[in-house]
Amino acid sequence: MSGRDRVSARNTALEVLVQLRRRQAWSDGALKQALVKDRLDRRDAALCTRLVYGVLQNRMLLDYWIDEFLTGPRSKLQPVVEDILRLGVYQLRFLDKIPGSAVVNEAVNQTKRTANVRAAGLVNGVLRAMLRSPERLAMPEELALRFSHPARLVELLEQNVGREKLSALLASHNEIPPTYLQVNPLRGRTEEILSDLEQEGNRVSLHPWMPDCLLLHSGAVEHTRAFAAGQVYVQDPAARLAVLAAGMMPEMNVLDCCAAPGGKSIAAAIAMENRGTVTACDLHPHKIPLIEKNAERLGLSEIHAMVQDASSVRPAWNSAFDVVLADVPCSGLGVIRKKPDIRYKDVDQLENLPLVQSRILAVQCGYVKPGGVLLYSTCTILRRENQDVVHDFLQAHPEFVPEEFRLPGGIAAEDGMLTLYPCDHDTDGFFICKLRRLP
Repeated sequence: MSGRDRVSARNTALEVLVQLRRRQAWSDGALKQALVKDRLDRRDAALCTRLVYGVLQNRMLLDYWIDEFLTGPRSKLQPVVEDILRLGVYQLRFLDKIPGSAVVNEAVNQTKRTANVRAAGLVNGVLRAMLRSPERLAMPEELALRFSHPARLVELLEQNVGREKLSALLASHNEIPPTYLQVNPLRGRTEEILSDLEQEGNRVSLHPWMPDCLLLHSGAVEHTRAFAAGQVYVQDPAARLAVLAAGMMPEMNVLDCCAAPGGKSIAAAIAMENRGTVTACDLHPHKIPLIEKNAERLGLSEIHAMVQDASSVRPAWNSAFDVVLADVPCSGLGVIRKKPDIRYKDVDQLENLPLVQSRILAVQCGYVKPGGVLLYSTCTILRRENQDVVHDFLQAHPEFVPEEFRLPGGIAAEDGMLTLYPCDHDTDGFFICKLRRLP
């Protein structure tokens, strides 16, 4: 990678960080847009992604180190100068393939372009002082600072996972996971697709325990022949495990009540060999074409997308479905490693989510046939959104009972409930509950 390429990647990374701060956008979407706009090649895009995620994942720690070297309060800095310093410190501390002098020089140039010469002198002084005294960039003992999670979030997570698992969980949030590709067996064989991806220059491997699943370590799946041919789709193993737990069979009638962007609907249709019906619903009309586009690319003609509020009753659907998938809105605290900015949410704003989740369950359970399955799932690890919601639901609906299920990788849930953790399973943090309606 040339010096000019590195500069291009760093400039795009800075632009993304500025946009995130100004627009309050989500990191994954803003990053994808910037990579397309700036037309970064594979290596540049990988470096830019590493920089953006690295700064977001370590922001509190980077600020802690910056404060050590500033002579005045950080609050006096222009916001863009803070962004530039964080980028610079992250590279100096966590990346060893870029020379320190190059990091400093580009940070100074970025400051001159976006702020002023005086600020550029400050950036130069701070970063060069760090190069001279790397021992002052020591890791703090406090977990909140070490792993850049607000103290209240750390406390909340500890209440849910315990002190023993806490450090491993926080550390897992700061990893950059590979892209997981689920194979569409209706369009090709896993080994042949893997070989084809490698021939195109991608770095790919078989998932260690999930069948028909590949790990894309480097490369852009959207640019591959396999993606264009509908042979693969992007989905974390946790989401596919939720569908496997439901026990789909051909000719079933399935409802996915909170479907967008359609990953579980796709997994359900594939599990049914595209024989049966999957009704994929979402509250937002603009998301329906996305579901339809993904289904069309994969050749899944039995997915039918429509607008429907999951908390509103549709009498015509009463007792109409063999399986209802209720992957409900949640706090998202299980996907922090994919969306690092989630950690900076105000945890107080998450307290009312169980009410929303319970309302959706109370509606969706009526659509399940006697003897059918209600599959409840979230991408969070908080008990109040998971086990507590299920326990309250079961008290109000004795016609449903938890059902044991077994999954690939030796994963089992004897009481019908399972929580996956990124530090234990290398998946998203995810909750799965299988409930059977009594005949």
